[in-house]
Amino acid sequence: MMIVYNYSELSKQDIQKLVQRNVDPANEIRAVVEEVIANVQQHGDRALFDFADRFDKVKLDKLYLDKTELEEIAAAVSPAQKAALETAYKNIYTFHQTQLKAEDKVETMPGVTCWRELRAIEKVGLYIPGGTAVLPSTFLMLGIPAKIAGCQEIIVCSPPQKNGKVNAFIAQVALMLGIDRIFLSGGAQAIAAMAYGTESIVKVDKIFGPGNQFVTKAKTIVQSTTATAIDMPAGPSEVLVIADETAHPKYIAADLLAQAEHGIDSQSVLVCTSNEIANKAIQEVERQLAVLPRAEIAQQAIDNSYIVVVDHLGEAMNFSNQYAPEHLILATDKWQEITGSIINAGSVFLGNLTPESAGDYASGTNHTLPTSSYARAYSGVSVDSFVKKITFQHITEDGLKNIGPAVQTLAELEGLHAHANAVAVRSNG
Repeated sequence: MMIVYNYSELSKQDIQKLVQRNVDPANEIRAVVEEVIANVQQHGDRALFDFADRFDKVKLDKLYLDKTELEEIAAAVSPAQKAALETAYKNIYTFHQTQLKAEDKVETMPGVTCWRELRAIEKVGLYIPGGTAVLPSTFLMLGIPAKIAGCQEIIVCSPPQKNGKVNAFIAQVALMLGIDRIFLSGGAQAIAAMAYGTESIVKVDKIFGPGNQFVTKAKTIVQSTTATAIDMPAGPSEVLVIADETAHPKYIAADLLAQAEHGIDSQSVLVCTSNEIANKAIQEVERQLAVLPRAEIAQQAIDNSYIVVVDHLGEAMNFSNQYAPEHLILATDKWQEITGSIINAGSVFLGNLTPESAGDYASGTNHTLPTSSYARAYSGVSVDSFVKKITFQHITEDGLKNIGPAVQTLAELEGLHAHANAVAVRSNG
């Protein structure tokens, strides 16, 4: 069960230990992942067939599902499920569509105009996890901004189920997005395939998608060894709930468990303003946990989680900023007083009626978010993630007269006379 700490009794080192997660001190994960990557580089498709057999326990006769097969699989989706997926699609699309904005041109001095234009990343790879929970919602979260951005080629990898296919919901989302091929590959091997290319899978320019520690490690390795970028190092999921006397213990427990059921390495942290709230939350967690279908997984994640009792919301926010949570829930009616103090967080859920589940599925915000304190430096996925911003400048005759002397002087003081000459030959006619 969750250990309770008192914030006032924690040293800097204690806090540092508490906020650290998913470390690989013996490099065991790295060693396994490097072997998988090398195998895919060397053997291509053959390695992907072998890893499906070894890790997914399925013998594949081909590496992908085509549109006809996806349509057959998607037929199992009920009208109510389809309607829910369409609601999510619409809200996610509506929110992300606003992110595609043209930028203004700026005249930095008379005759010198500068601006930026968006260009889609040409080839992107989407990784859709399929471990203990298959996530069609992640497919929507990645596929929709990729489509809005205008990416020319979208490669999708998802681990095969025991029947050698994907589940009906992932098939349905593929059809909604107009994607007519899904590659049956998961784990570090899928990341390697998209980073280096195989006979069947095109090498992509950027890889997106959350996953376990092996997937995350693979993403960080390929980013440093190929010309393939990644969205962020998104590892096991996490939530931090800040609660005061206006919070509802039942809601707090539900939010902590919603996170815990993702996987045994997920983490649910409660930061609250009294021992009373902590005790009530623990009682509720035990009560709700008992009836969860994924109770065994959630229990292990809860055992890996903790509670910090603080004196006031300012201290709570201080701890939260050090933790830098993927998901931050402000379970308080006073949330407006503290949102300005948030420095590090992936996505924030405000007030007692805003569960993290809403953002996970259908409110419209993206759920592919930085974990493991990467929220200190990374944003969640957005349309921005799928585009590059190219700078342009245009100089007129007057502009050259205005800017030329400064450029020549600066080039000469740096000893770069050819740079100065590039201005001089234009200025002197």
